[in-house]
Amino acid sequence: MSRKVREWLTRLRLMARTSHEDRVAIDKEIERRTGVYCDYALEKGLITEREFKEIVQRILAQHKERLSKTVDRLVEEGIVV
Repeated sequence: MSRKVREWLTRLRLMARTSHEDRVAIDKEIERRTGVYCDYALEKGLITEREFKEIVQRILAQHKERLSKTVDRLVEEGIVV
């Protein structure tokens, strides 16, 4: 996992809202968008703070949606009441 992603999340006070899985997904999205390792992309300014926040919010929304679908499935199957 990227050292820079952790630094940015801490600086922007978003670290507590993310899981390890979220941070890995953020790394991968930065690498997908820039074509380079995420630490390098952040160091060189290839991702702006605004773009970084958008990536984090999208990843968190996806995580929340997956969790909601899982809970719905468990309720439908009668595993959780």
